[in-house]
Amino acid sequence: MGHATCVLPAIREQCRELLITDKQSREMMTRLLHELNQGLGKKTHDESVVKCFVTYVQDLPNGKERGKFLALDLGGTNFRVLIITLAENHFDMQSKIYAIPQSIMVGSGTSLFDHIAECLSNFMKENDVYKERLPLGFTFSFPLKQLGLTKGMLERWTKGFKCSGVVGEDVVQLLKDAIARRGDVQIDVCAILNDTTGTLMSCAWKNHNCRIGLIVGTGSNACYVEKTKNAELFDGISTKDDVLVNTEWGAFGDNGALDFVRTEYDREVDSSSINPGKQIQEKMISGMYMGELVRLALVRFTKEGLLFGGIGSDLLYRKGNFYTKYVSEIESDKKGDYMNCRDVMDELGLPHATDQDCANVRFICECVSMRAAHLVSAGIATLINKMGEPHVTVGIDGSVYRFHPHFHDLMVERISQLVTPGIKFDLMLSEDGSGRGAALVAAVACRQQ
Repeated sequence: MGHATCVLPAIREQCRELLITDKQSREMMTRLLHELNQGLGKKTHDESVVKCFVTYVQDLPNGKERGKFLALDLGGTNFRVLIITLAENHFDMQSKIYAIPQSIMVGSGTSLFDHIAECLSNFMKENDVYKERLPLGFTFSFPLKQLGLTKGMLERWTKGFKCSGVVGEDVVQLLKDAIARRGDVQIDVCAILNDTTGTLMSCAWKNHNCRIGLIVGTGSNACYVEKTKNAELFDGISTKDDVLVNTEWGAFGDNGALDFVRTEYDREVDSSSINPGKQIQEKMISGMYMGELVRLALVRFTKEGLLFGGIGSDLLYRKGNFYTKYVSEIESDKKGDYMNCRDVMDELGLPHATDQDCANVRFICECVSMRAAHLVSAGIATLINKMGEPHVTVGIDGSVYRFHPHFHDLMVERISQLVTPGIKFDLMLSEDGSGRGAALVAAVACRQQ
C-alpha cells in the first residue's frame, strides 16, 4: 500500500466531528437512561421523547409452541405475509413479499389496509388455507401506543410513510375492518407487535438468554425486558414480573439531547426529511439516512476542492443518490484495493476519481458507519446495565447490521467498554425475526387464550 492512498489530512481533520469518544458515549448513556425512565413513568410519559411503550408481551417462547399461524409484517417499503407451522424444535415457513407502491405509502389509510387485506387473501388462496380460521400475528413497525396485546394506536408515521386517517387509530381495528370489507377470509388477530419484539421473540425461541431485540435497518429501535412494576403505563392486572417494553429510541434526541454530537450533515438530513425534528437518533444510525449523510460529506469536500479535483457530477449532487448499500460495498474492499469503490464512483458519474479519492471516500464511509455503530452500542449498553442480568443475548435484525462488513465487530468492541464489569453479553443475528416473531407472539397468546 503506497503513500498515495493515505487519507488527506484535511479530510481526516474535518471528519473528527463524526467520531464519538468514550466520554461522549457515557454522556449519551446517562441521557438515554434518563429518557427511558421518563418514558416508563406515568407522570412523565406524555412529555417524554423516548416513549417506552408497554407491549403487553409477558411470556417469552418456551419452545413448546405448536400449530399453524399467519403473520403480517409491515415495516418499510414492502410487506410480507407468512404462514408458519411450529412443530417440535422445527418450524416451516412459506412467505411472500408484496410491494407497497409510493402512492399507497402517502395515500389514505383505507387504501393501505385494503391493499394489505387483498394481499393476505391472495396469499391464503395460494397456500390452500382459504377456508381455515387461523390466528394471526401482526408486526407493525411504527411507534404504537399499546392498550393490550391486540390493541395499538399509531403514535406517528416514520420511515417515509404518511397515510392519512391512521394516526391515533387502532391499527388492529383498521386491519379487521379491511378484512371485513372483503368478507372472504376468517382470521383471528391474536397480537400486534413491533419488529423489535418479533426479533426478540424469534431469538428467544432458540436462546433463552435473549432479553433485547434490536433493529438496525431502514429504521432503528430496540425493545427489552423490564420489570412490570417499572412499566407504570401497564393497564390492567399483571400476575407476571416482566413485560417487554418497546423503547422507540429512534426519537432519542428529539428534545436536543444529542445536539452535542450532531453535525451539519445531520441537520441537513433532518431538515430535508418528511418529518423534520423527529426521529433524530434514527437519522444518525439507520439505513434510510446513512448513505445520504455520506453523500453530503462528499459534496462538501468536493466543493472545497478536497475530492475529485473539485469536479463533482449531477448524480453526486442529487439527494438520495448515494445508497446505504454503497457504504457496505465500499467498506468491503480489501485494504488498498478499491474495486467496489470504483464501481460506485462510476455509477455516480465520477470515473475521474483517483486512488487518493477512493481512500478518502472509504474513510468518510467508515466514519459515518462507525458513528452509527457507536450510537447503537451506547443504547444497548444502557439497556444491558439497566436490566442488570449477568448474561444477556441481544437479538438483532436489519439490513445495516446484516450486510455492513464491520458493524458487528464495532458493536462488540464498544459495548464491551461500556457495560458494567462482570456482565456478559452476546449479539445474535435474528434469522427472519419479525415474521417468525409475530407467529410466536400469536402462539404464546393463543396458548393463554
